[in-house]
Amino acid sequence: MEAVSKLVIGSKNPVKIEAVRSGFKALFPDKECVTEGVSVRSGVSDQPMSESETLLGAENRASASREAQPDADYWFGVEGGIAEINGELSVFAWIVTLSKDDGIGRGRTATFFLPPPVSALVRQGIELGDADDRVYGTSNSKQNVGAAGLLSDNVITRTTLYQPAVIMSLFPFKNPKLYESNPNL
Repeated sequence: MEAVSKLVIGSKNPVKIEAVRSGFKALFPDKECVTEGVSVRSGVSDQPMSESETLLGAENRASASREAQPDADYWFGVEGGIAEINGELSVFAWIVTLSKDDGIGRGRTATFFLPPPVSALVRQGIELGDADDRVYGTSNSKQNVGAAGLLSDNVITRTTLYQPAVIMSLFPFKNPKLYESNPNL
């Protein structure tokens, strides 16, 4: 029997914790895992507004998770962000995974565009989750179905949006030989 893998997520948000747990189990169905969320700072704005800021937030969360819980096997940073494309606001997230053997993996979610009423609030400086709550009359949607769930009537939730990106961030750990540095290539 393989040892249980300890996964530490740089957030206490249940959506992010479940996305990591379910993504890990999907790619490694024979591995047992335990998850723990830790409250760490992203080091970026509460609402990242670019690809690079969002990726940096995920990297910072993964690193801070490792500092907070150094006895884990994997550390995850999950950061949602927004970027303007052709005058519209697009939504996505970056996932960064660090491993105890100093490996790193990155994955990014699919992108979708915000409707104008939500975009208008975000452009005023309101965080996406709060803007969603105002427009849709919900409460704490960012720790529930998120904008994707609200827009799709839960066909795609924030958790199911993040899960494939978690899986992609684990590719280097599923296929370590392919990700080794090879100076002959």
